[in-house]
Amino acid sequence: MSFFRKAMVAIALVIPAVTAPAIAGGMYKKTSNTIVDVAASNPDFSTLVTALKAADLVDALKGAGPFTVFAPTNAAFAALPAGTVENLLKPENKAKLQAVLTYHVIPAKIESSALAGKKLTSPATLQGGTLAIDATKGVNVAGANVVSADVAASNGVIHVIDKVLLPAN
Repeated sequence: MSFFRKAMVAIALVIPAVTAPAIAGGMYKKTSNTIVDVAASNPDFSTLVTALKAADLVDALKGAGPFTVFAPTNAAFAALPAGTVENLLKPENKAKLQAVLTYHVIPAKIESSALAGKKLTSPATLQGGTLAIDATKGVNVAGANVVSADVAASNGVIHVIDKVLLPAN
């Protein structure tokens, strides 16, 4: 057998062994878009993206990660008491806005399969607090329901939530 044929046979044998674990269960999704790119491409996250810009967190969430972001939708922001979002977006409240937004981010990639059937406390968020996660019946994170899980990004994963998480401090 020629060298070229041997090389092709070797490649044919190696590729399935390397990729099979990654695509098992259909969970493998490859993207070159960062968490910010994914959020910016979805109109349901326009308030979140506006807040990330006001808080100067865009570059951080475009970084290498990995990150898990519990991303509130526009409806989640709209459910806050009247004037809350507008107040947080004021330049003088930048530190408070950063605290709220970084409370939604865990500096690790945690897919829903790792949470399924468990009650746990998250690792520290970028804000420094932790989140109570109950995935015994759906997934609930600190009182917010995950409405869409495992939205892939090149630097982590997004779980869409129906409520804005507010840190205690």
